[in-house]
Amino acid sequence: MSHFNDFNNAQVTKLPNHLKQFIVAQNYEKYTPIDQAVWRYVMRQNYSYLKNVAYYPYIKGLQRAGLSIEHIPDLQTMNDNLGKIGWGAVTVDGFIPPAAFMEYQAYRVLVIAADIRQINHIEYTPAPDIIHESAGHAPIIADTDYNNYLSYFGSIGAKAMFSAKDFELYEAIRKLSILKEAIDADEFQIAKAEKELRYISENMGEPSEMALLGRLHWWTVEYGLIGTLENPKIYGAGLLSSIGESATCMQNDVEKLWYNIDTINYAYDITKPQPQLFVTETFQNLIDVLETFANTMAFRKGGTESIMKAIACKNVATAVCSSGLQVSGVFTDIGVGTKDEVTFIKTTGPSALAFKGKQLNGHGKDYHADGFSSPVGRLKDAAKALEDYSTAELQALGIITGEKTELLFESGIKVIGVIKDIITESNKLLLIALKDCTVTESNGNILFKPEWGIYDMAIGETIVSVFNGAADKDAYEEITLISNEKTHQLTYDDKILKLHGLYQMVREIRESGEGLDKLAEIFAQLKSNHRQDWLCALEILEIIYHKKIYHQLEKEIQVYLEIKAGRELDHTKLISDGLHVIKNPVSQLITED
Repeated sequence: MSHFNDFNNAQVTKLPNHLKQFIVAQNYEKYTPIDQAVWRYVMRQNYSYLKNVAYYPYIKGLQRAGLSIEHIPDLQTMNDNLGKIGWGAVTVDGFIPPAAFMEYQAYRVLVIAADIRQINHIEYTPAPDIIHESAGHAPIIADTDYNNYLSYFGSIGAKAMFSAKDFELYEAIRKLSILKEAIDADEFQIAKAEKELRYISENMGEPSEMALLGRLHWWTVEYGLIGTLENPKIYGAGLLSSIGESATCMQNDVEKLWYNIDTINYAYDITKPQPQLFVTETFQNLIDVLETFANTMAFRKGGTESIMKAIACKNVATAVCSSGLQVSGVFTDIGVGTKDEVTFIKTTGPSALAFKGKQLNGHGKDYHADGFSSPVGRLKDAAKALEDYSTAELQALGIITGEKTELLFESGIKVIGVIKDIITESNKLLLIALKDCTVTESNGNILFKPEWGIYDMAIGETIVSVFNGAADKDAYEEITLISNEKTHQLTYDDKILKLHGLYQMVREIRESGEGLDKLAEIFAQLKSNHRQDWLCALEILEIIYHKKIYHQLEKEIQVYLEIKAGRELDHTKLISDGLHVIKNPVSQLITED
């Protein structure tokens, strides 16, 4: 992975391999002159509107994140700027799994989709894109209270337990967004995918930790308001990057409620405008609500209920014993005692053991390929937990390497075998390995037979924590570090390439102030060869209007666009919003910010 680009940014450098595998190169040169114009159009619209309703000085925030209204951001520039406030940014390919997304946030790295929305999805796109991620999330990153919330949310979200249904839902959403973006989209396939998604989302059952956290994320990071119920300001990225919804959300028919722990009871639908929004007085309140919820989560509670969440998840999770030993794998069984305490845990398939997030030598998933099981609890009549026994106390019990021993747990589980190995870390006994070992329950049920090999017994009186994923992800996961040499070879036909050329000329004329006499000819070409386009004509109009030249041409373009806006319903709002920003220019406002 010699060519991994860390942009010379401290946060990006710190990313572990299992997160690096999602990173793709930005390939800045693939953005076309139309893409650049789409960025500029949306950013000018955003600014024109947001200067009154955004919580923070939008332009100052953009500049601190290395963004401009004029150009799609370049990742190196963003990293140079974000680095000064202890953050970084990387580009990825579309949707990545929610747990990975959360973990990037914990590492203080913004994840940005490298693609930009097509001009025909300019107002809103269901797929993540560079406008949403950088124009929505980046400008507010400079606010210390907010960025602390974001990274803290990430560290908690990365531990949240999924349900198997959450995975189905994620797959269904990803499938639908890909179908909808496809050029040769099959209406029947889309309808079928929508039906599947509706069915899954209507039959989710009890929401998992991740689903509930997803709601808190949605009503804060994506759709949050701050201030008072009467006069709130926007800080949520979903609102900040959607030209449509940032305007409608302030109307009275969208109810404004205080943000608190009850917000967790409000589900959301990503396909519809929000019926209500939540207002927080301060960013500190966001952290307080998150903390209240975190206290109910498996990673803080442990015990029987948390192992049950792991079994329901059907994916890799980690249980932490009170000794500090971490058991990672797909949990399939649990023993429960008379006081509802955990007496036995079992995983099936590749499992691994770790301590403080580092895999124990020789205890990876190749060695524990067929699962792992162990009693949990105290030895019968013991004064203290087994993990706290000193070497002398173990010897007194007959726990000596090479000796045969018999251990009887309070639960009635009995372990008989010859001690092969004893592992301790930080004065805690973590593991006893036995050969010629038999493990039985009090009813005589056999849990382990000598011919199955070595019995590795985890030590722990209780299960103190259960969280999503493996303890040492880099050691556990199959990491395919994808080379970032991939390029997105989009092919454009001659006609589109000519249109790109016209956009490029308009940009050069605007930026240099030279070649104004070419504008009439460019407009003539748009009119005769590119009737579907509306944005390039708007850009020409903007230049002539501000230079106060070519009044005849100005009238002609104005009429052309007004007729277009009347005829093409898809473009009505886009054209009239564009005309509004020309007459109420952004440039004068920037200096006031």
